[in-house]
Amino acid sequence: MKIDKENIVTRFPPSPTGTLHIGGARTALFNWLFSRHHHGRFILRIEDTDTARSTKENTETIIESLRWLGLDWDEGPYFQSQRSHVYNAACEKLLSGGKAYYCHCSPKELEEKRKDAIKRGLKPKYDGTCRDKNLGKAPGAVVRLKSPLIGSTTFKDLVKGTISIENEELDDLILQRSDGTFTYNFAVVVDDSEMGVTYVIRGDDHINNTPRQILIYKALGEPIPHYAHLPMILGPDKTPLSKRHGATSVLAFREMGFLPHALLNSLARLGWAHGDQEKFSIQELIDLFSLDRVGKSAGIFNMEKLLDLNAKYIREETEETLTDLVIPFLHKLGCEELKREMVTGAVRTLKARSKTLLEMAQKSLFYFQKITYEPEADEKFLVPESSELLEELLSVLRAAEVFTRDELERILAAFIETHGIKLGVVAQPLRVALTGTAVSPGIFEVMEVMGRDMVLTRLTKAIAHIKAKGNR
Repeated sequence: MKIDKENIVTRFPPSPTGTLHIGGARTALFNWLFSRHHHGRFILRIEDTDTARSTKENTETIIESLRWLGLDWDEGPYFQSQRSHVYNAACEKLLSGGKAYYCHCSPKELEEKRKDAIKRGLKPKYDGTCRDKNLGKAPGAVVRLKSPLIGSTTFKDLVKGTISIENEELDDLILQRSDGTFTYNFAVVVDDSEMGVTYVIRGDDHINNTPRQILIYKALGEPIPHYAHLPMILGPDKTPLSKRHGATSVLAFREMGFLPHALLNSLARLGWAHGDQEKFSIQELIDLFSLDRVGKSAGIFNMEKLLDLNAKYIREETEETLTDLVIPFLHKLGCEELKREMVTGAVRTLKARSKTLLEMAQKSLFYFQKITYEPEADEKFLVPESSELLEELLSVLRAAEVFTRDELERILAAFIETHGIKLGVVAQPLRVALTGTAVSPGIFEVMEVMGRDMVLTRLTKAIAHIKAKGNR
C-alpha cells in the first residue's frame, strides 16, 4: 500500500455518552500508531453533541484512559459542542450553493411517507418532496443534503477493499435538525475537513456512514480522506465483545491491576499481526505498524492471553516501579502505614508469581496486616507435634546475628540436620505460622522481608495458638 507521507493526520473522536471501552481504545491505538509511524499528527476530538447523554464525567474518564494508555495527542481535545459556528458556516455554504435545501415536511408526514413506501415495497427513504421547492428557513424545518439521484459512490477501503453503493440507495440525509443542532455525519465531515484529517481509521460499524460522508465532502468541494475500517472485536465465544465477557472499560483494566503496556500490546494484536510475534515494545509497534497488516476478519479478545502477557511484563518490570504501582492497591485493601522498603521486599517475592498488580497486592497482605490461619492449613500443620519444633526454632532465630535469606537458610539447614528431619516437617508449620497459609513465596525470602521482630512475634503467637487448641 502506497501511503502519501505528506502531512498525515489521523483523529480519534470518542463520544462521552459512556466510558472508553476496548473497541474504542483499539481504534485510538491504531490511529495513534499510524500517525506516529508516519511522523504525522494525531488529533483528539470529543463528539459531545448528544447533550442528553454526554457527561463531563465521561469526558474526563475518556481522557484519563488515553493518558493511562500513553496515547498522547498533538491537537485537542476539541469539543463539537463548541463548534456550532463552524457547522453553521458549512451549512450556509451548501444552501447558498444549491447543494442542500430546507425541508418543511413534518414528522407526521415523514412517517406516513415511510409507511407508504414500505407498503409499496420500496426503500423507506425521503421522497424529495421539498427538494426543488427552494423553500426558506421556517419553524420545524430541517436542512437536507441534495444527494445525487443516479450513479454510485465508490471508495477504496484500505482494509476491506473497494466498496460501492448505488446513489439511489442513499437518502437526502438531514444535515441540520429542526432544533438547530447538526447530525453526526455532517459534523464529522466538517470537522475532519477543517482539521485536515487525511486518514479516517475506525470500526467497520461505520462503513454504512462512509458513502454518505463522501457525498457531503463532494458537496463541500473538500478533499476526501482515505478510509480504513477495522474488523470488529469478538469475545472467545465469537460473539461481539460485551460486558458478559468481563471488563470492557479501559479503566476497569487499570483497577484490575493490568499494566497499560500489556493492554496496548493485546489491543494491537486484535486485528493486526506481524508474523507470529506476540509481544512488542511501544517503539516496535510504532516501527512495524501498517494498515496492510490489518486483517479483514474479527479479532478475538482473550482475557487469559492478556493475563499471561501482563504477567510477563510484571516479571520484566523493576522492583522500584512495581513498588510505586502496588502501593495504591495496598492502600485500597486497607494497608495505611506502609514502609516502602518492606513493600519493595514483598514485590521481590511475588513478582514472579503474580499476573496482575491487584493479585500481587492481595497476595502480599500477610506482610502488612494481621493474619488469620486458613482452617485447612491450621488443622494440618499447626499441631502439637509442631509446637516443640517451632519453640526450638524460635530460640535459634532469636539468637541469629543477621536476618538475611542466606543466613536463615543456613540456620534452618543446621536445624533440620540436628533433628534428623526433612525441611517440610518444620518449613510448612513455619510458613503457616508466618503467613496464615500453606502456600506462599519462598520461606527464607518471606522471613527476610518480614524481619526479625515480625517473625519472632508471629512464631510466638502460633505456638500459643497451638497450645490453646490442645487445652480445649
